[in-house]
Amino acid sequence: MSKQTRNIIIAASTFVILVVIGIVCWITFGPKPQKGAKNIVVEVVHKDKTKKTFKINTDAEYLRGALDEKKLVAGDESEYGLFVKTVDGETVSDDSAAQEWWCFTKSGESLMTGVDSTPISDGDKYEITFTVGW
Repeated sequence: MSKQTRNIIIAASTFVILVVIGIVCWITFGPKPQKGAKNIVVEVVHKDKTKKTFKINTDAEYLRGALDEKKLVAGDESEYGLFVKTVDGETVSDDSAAQEWWCFTKSGESLMTGVDSTPISDGDKYEITFTVGW
């Protein structure tokens, strides 16, 4: 085996090990859903920049459950969860050239998870903003 081949195998093995460690850390230390009653606030910013605030009292553990209880979101189901197209009755264009989408944030910080996998806790504040442009 050449030195270059051995180095490639070592690099690939190291990468796989680091990925596995990252996944284990995420599962162990990542955000966990809170059981029981929670009060959250969801602010929707529409295309015309008007804002509407929803106070949601829920036992749901994930954001989608709380939003579904208020019938605030709709969209397309996929293997990754719900792709939100409609919020509070306003739907983004299906034409990708329009570059319209709903941006989900928590206390102003972008969410790195979808609505199906975003755990909620008592007192959380979420923003859903109609966004144009990638």
